[in-house]
Amino acid sequence: MDTINPTLQTLFDQLGLDSSQEGIERFTAKHRLPDDVKLIDAPFWSAQQASFLKEKLREDAQWAPVVDDLNVRLHDSPET
Repeated sequence: MDTINPTLQTLFDQLGLDSSQEGIERFTAKHRLPDDVKLIDAPFWSAQQASFLKEKLREDAQWAPVVDDLNVRLHDSPET
């Protein structure tokens, strides 16, 4: 049983990325995705990271809303 309460910070931890607020903002500003590229197909993920994201979306686990949030952040225009 998964006892983690998923947040964007814990998702970044699971992906091995800087999970600080500044790190998340830097990552989402740097890694923009065109509308026709799915989050799990983004070229900047390692095979393990893409697999983790795909698994969490496929399971529709408690991680899914957090993964969806990341998806939106990478596809929306960055705030100016």
